[in-house]
Amino acid sequence: MTADPLSDQALAVLAMERRSWPGPGAKERAIREELDMSPVRYYQLLNALLDDRRALAEDPVTVNRLRRVRDARRGRR
Repeated sequence: MTADPLSDQALAVLAMERRSWPGPGAKERAIREELDMSPVRYYQLLNALLDDRRALAEDPVTVNRLRRVRDARRGRR
C-alpha cells in the first residue's frame, strides 16, 4: 500500500522554502499573497512537514536543510 501523496498546499510550502528572499518581510508577504495563509499557519505546516517522510521523499535537500536549522535552534535553547 502506498502512502497518500502530499497535498498541493504542502508542495507549495516546500516550493516556498526553496526560494531565496531579498529582504525582511518579503517571504511573509509572499506567504499571505501566494498561499493565502498567515505566516503562523505556514510555519506550523512547515514544521509538521519536516517530520513527514513523504516530504523527505519529495524534496530531501530542502527538508534535510530545514531539519538541520531546526535542530540547531533547539540546541541553543
